[in-house]
Amino acid sequence: CAPKKDASSANTDSLATAVATVAPTPNVVTVHAKDYSYDGPAEFPAGMTTFKLINDGKMFHHLEIIKLDSGKTMQDLEQELAKPAMPPTWAVWEGGPNAPDPGKESNATLNLAPGNYVMICMVQGADNVPHFAKGMIKPFTVTAASAASPAPAPTADVYLNLSDYKFEFSKPVTAGTHTFSVTNTATQPHEVEIIRLAPGKSLKDVLAWLAKPAGPPPGSAIGGIAPFIGDTNYFTADITPGNYALICFVTDAKDGKPHFMHGMTEEFTVM
Repeated sequence: CAPKKDASSANTDSLATAVATVAPTPNVVTVHAKDYSYDGPAEFPAGMTTFKLINDGKMFHHLEIIKLDSGKTMQDLEQELAKPAMPPTWAVWEGGPNAPDPGKESNATLNLAPGNYVMICMVQGADNVPHFAKGMIKPFTVTAASAASPAPAPTADVYLNLSDYKFEFSKPVTAGTHTFSVTNTATQPHEVEIIRLAPGKSLKDVLAWLAKPAGPPPGSAIGGIAPFIGDTNYFTADITPGNYALICFVTDAKDGKPHFMHGMTEEFTVM
C-alpha cells in the first residue's frame, strides 16, 4: 500500500495549481481629467493596459495616447503640434479612451510597448483652441513588463472596423454590456466617439450643437476610442435602448477637413 500524502502538502499543491491556471489580467491605469490637466501615474509596466478615464471637468475631454519614438520629448511634440502640418511620423497615435460626458467615465484597453509617451487632449472648445494648448498634456513612461506571462487581449463580442471614411460593425449592436474590438485598417488615424442621442434628436443636431454650443446637448457622450492607427483597441460600454451616432472628428491628412465632413458618421438604433 502506498503511504497517504500529507493533507497540508496536498492543499498547498492544489493552491499552487489554481494560482498557476489563473490567466493574467491587463494593467489598470486610472486617469482623472480636469479643466485642463490630467492626474495619473507617471510610470507603469508594458503590456495589455486598461485606461479608465474619469472626467472631473465641466468640458469634454478624451485621453489620446501618443508614443514618442526617435528620442523625442513632450516639448518636441508641442513644437510640432503648433505647426499647421500633420504630426510627424515619430509621434505614434496609439488610441485610448474617447470622451465621456462631464462627470462620467470611459475606458480603453490597448497593448503598450516600453518607451516614452504622452497623454494629450486634442478636443477643442468653442474658442477652437485644443485643450493641450491650455496645458492638457502629460508625459509618462512605460517600463519593461514585470510579469512572465503577458495578459491576453480582452474577449470582444462586437467588432468595429474603421476605414476611409466608414464605420463597419460585425453585427447589429444590441442592448447590454459589450466589449468592442476596434481596428483601423486605413493609413491615417481615425477614432470612434459614441453619442446616445436625446429623444427626437439626430446626428445633425449634435454637429450643429458642437459647432455652436447653446442650451442642453442633444445627446450623451458614451466614449469609444481616441484617434489611432495600426493596432487594435478595445473598450467596454453599457448600451441601453435608444438611438445612437458614431462620429470621427480627426482632421484628414489630405485636405485638412474633419472626417465627419467626408461622411464618417453613422446612426443606429438599439431596441
